[in-house]
Amino acid sequence: MVKQKYITIPELAKLLGLSRIEVYRKVKKGQIPAIKIGRNYAISDRDINHILGKEMSDKEKKRVDAAVRKTVREYGEVLKKLGKE
Repeated sequence: MVKQKYITIPELAKLLGLSRIEVYRKVKKGQIPAIKIGRNYAISDRDINHILGKEMSDKEKKRVDAAVRKTVREYGEVLKKLGKE
């Protein structure tokens, strides 16, 4: 059995540099997955890694790659000129 670690909304808020209320709103909207324990919410370390971008799914990686290819295709010359400055 894999043991997961959890943090609270105030701890996540401090980690993200957001207000506690803003993180709570994101949890209520479903933008941040959390489990409710009594009157409090807990966010798993796996979800925290996902939020911080330390862990990406294959679908997200493909989406990022597509966005990079599109940006290079549309702004390649500008990016080259900026890189020379």
